[in-house]
Amino acid sequence: MTVVIATRAQPDRLDYLTAMHASLTRQSVPWEAVIAFDGADPARLPEPLAADPRVRSLPLPRRVGAACARNLALNEVNTEFVNWADDDDEFTDEAMAVRLHTLEETGVGWCAGYSEDLHEDGSTTLWRCPTPPGRHQAGEVWRFWPDPSDTIPLGPTTILARTELVRAAPMGGLVQGEDYCALAVTCLADGILLPVPVYRYRQHAGQMTGQDSYHQLEPPARQFAHRLGASLSKAVNTRRTAPTRSPAGRRSKTAMRTQPPQHRSRPTAGAPQPWAPN
Repeated sequence: MTVVIATRAQPDRLDYLTAMHASLTRQSVPWEAVIAFDGADPARLPEPLAADPRVRSLPLPRRVGAACARNLALNEVNTEFVNWADDDDEFTDEAMAVRLHTLEETGVGWCAGYSEDLHEDGSTTLWRCPTPPGRHQAGEVWRFWPDPSDTIPLGPTTILARTELVRAAPMGGLVQGEDYCALAVTCLADGILLPVPVYRYRQHAGQMTGQDSYHQLEPPARQFAHRLGASLSKAVNTRRTAPTRSPAGRRSKTAMRTQPPQHRSRPTAGAPQPWAPN
């Protein structure tokens, strides 16, 4: 599996990036990481990461924003599974193993967990997302995000997903709230939410959500991401419930008798199908 991290390598965040790496070294399953330098000098990479062959750097010649940096880093992912992460957060010790084993045993497209707020004194507070634990069909998670202003249904960085699905539902192009768009992967495949913490979200003065300008674009960013997921969910469900047709392209007489009128129109061309294991 690969962890994708975008960073501007700011001096006040390098220790946090080192802590993120340390949390990866405590994982019990194989992993690698791609660090996308958003217009920053890759020479700033802390020594523990620079010395780790599992960590690869992707220098970008100018600032492109976290969404674009992460999307470009997807080009460097060669593993079956991928996980987004921020440069100032951490994973819990069993984060990778518990989700990977679930994915391998069930064949679902994604597996998520709870997250913890990591406070400056080292204490943690558990955050239980609105989505209930268990297995969820493609698109079902969006039921737990009824309005853009509501709490998001899952922690985006708690999701370990199949890389082919993440490429189909990347970060979007928002300048903030881009990780909301990452939740769209839950619209493309069935997945499982585990009631265990897998990610620690660091609370500190330098985080983006603490800046005065953050709230200026928060409502439209949420609205965009919310509509993205709602549209994908609708498209997937339309394709799933579409009437079957005969090989010649015409519905069978049985289908004509059993399908109600509102389901007789053809599905939208190009609508995505839920992911299914081979």
